[in-house]
Amino acid sequence: MAQQVMDLGWWLIPAVLVLVLGAGRMARLITHDLFPPAVALRAAWERLVGGHPQWTLLFHCFWCLTPWIMLVAIGWFLLTLNVEWIAWAWWLFWGWLALSYLASMVVARDEPAQ
Repeated sequence: MAQQVMDLGWWLIPAVLVLVLGAGRMARLITHDLFPPAVALRAAWERLVGGHPQWTLLFHCFWCLTPWIMLVAIGWFLLTLNVEWIAWAWWLFWGWLALSYLASMVVARDEPAQ
């Protein structure tokens, strides 16, 4: 497996960038956005943990959630080393999140001052 990682070479740099931006976008989506499925996910999580304050915090705190999102994304990335369709799925999913986050940052800075 170490040889496979070494064979990736220069692909590791864009993969890390996509991973960081994609995980950041996913964390914001889950912890902050008012998108109805995200709100429903937070409500479902609160019901699942019975309103326990420490566990409820997980889906309301990007500092708390991001390491777990990264763990999933890195695990998924490691699966890409052996299966091509998983690699395509990883790049499409996390790349979409990363690019949407970058685009959102550009739009946010393009808004007129209020």
